[in-house]
Amino acid sequence: MEKNKKDATNLCHDGDAYFEHHGAIVPPIYQNSLFAFSSWDKIDEAFSAPQDHFIYSRVLNPTAQLVENKISQLCKGEKAKLYASGMGAIAAAILYCTNFGDHIITIKNIYAPANNFISQFLKNKCGISVTYVSGTSVEEVAESIIPKTTLIYLESPASITFELQDLAAIANLARQRNIKTVIDNTWASPLFQKPLELGIDIEVHSVSKYICGHSDVVAGVVVSSSKIMDDMLMAEHALLGAKIAPFEAWLILRSLRTLPMRMKRHEASTLKIAHYLADHPAVAGVNFPGLPTFPQYELGKKQMSGYGGLLSFELKTTEVGLIKSFVDSLSLFKLGVSWGGHESLVYAPLISYSKELSTEQFAAMRIAPGLIRLSIGLEDTEDLVQDLEEALDFKC
Repeated sequence: MEKNKKDATNLCHDGDAYFEHHGAIVPPIYQNSLFAFSSWDKIDEAFSAPQDHFIYSRVLNPTAQLVENKISQLCKGEKAKLYASGMGAIAAAILYCTNFGDHIITIKNIYAPANNFISQFLKNKCGISVTYVSGTSVEEVAESIIPKTTLIYLESPASITFELQDLAAIANLARQRNIKTVIDNTWASPLFQKPLELGIDIEVHSVSKYICGHSDVVAGVVVSSSKIMDDMLMAEHALLGAKIAPFEAWLILRSLRTLPMRMKRHEASTLKIAHYLADHPAVAGVNFPGLPTFPQYELGKKQMSGYGGLLSFELKTTEVGLIKSFVDSLSLFKLGVSWGGHESLVYAPLISYSKELSTEQFAAMRIAPGLIRLSIGLEDTEDLVQDLEEALDFKC
């Protein structure tokens, strides 16, 4: 397939090699753990370059590799590697960039398990220190750099409050100081934001969210240059053992074909709902980069080509009983963690963040008791608005 084709076309066809598989329009699943060789010399050759040969599916598998190649091309990277979860991908990327005693700069409002991995696990096990910044000021990032800084870890938009970071400016700053940059790009998806083109070194996704989009797979992916991915292959991938199963990789392949259509639907519905909530008398404010009233709206337009389907808004009430009643009154919005699937979800960070994070971390995230997170699915938008209207009028 020509490389100048649009993303949607490449996701449907590129790399599928139909006629190598009897013309099957859907590539087969290589549901096997190992690969046999015809001679000593052949397997000896494979072990000399394990990044280029199928030996054992913990390292390379043809089904997984097909999906990895598609995601890599979509992200404008050189290589990608699938992991058994988003946290598997995040942990591998961070570990690649750090050694014992190093220093990490990250933003305050990152995904809570990633926050815990950096601030607790790495601190206790590896003596790694961390400095938290708002992320909205490149100068603040620059002032936080110390001689031991080896990684700037980003998530743009950030979890819960959705502040953006200026990716090109931070990438340029880090490159000048020989510091690696990693971004969790799950919110925007590879369709709507391409951080590698902006100079970021490593991109990670929770594939469980939009890339898969059907709420039936838990997976993650790391995308970067060939050099970085080859270095990671036998270390932060093979040794950690967080490999993707062939069947799950095949399900992700299925989902990639519809990713462009799904993301357009998520975006259109979420824009309508964000505007609806912004005008509702029971709502104190809406956090969504697609609203013109969002403080970093212009930066969002500069570095993103579209918007994901996750937003948050703050109820005017601070009474926990009323907040619980609002959530419980919703019908189409199911109460659950995660997001990015076909179904719409509601979640209140107050439920778990105060348990997952320290008191200081929770306070730093500036999460009000009435903050509600919505993941907008693929249902009819009018039905979703009606569900919100009834819940908001009922208790708020």
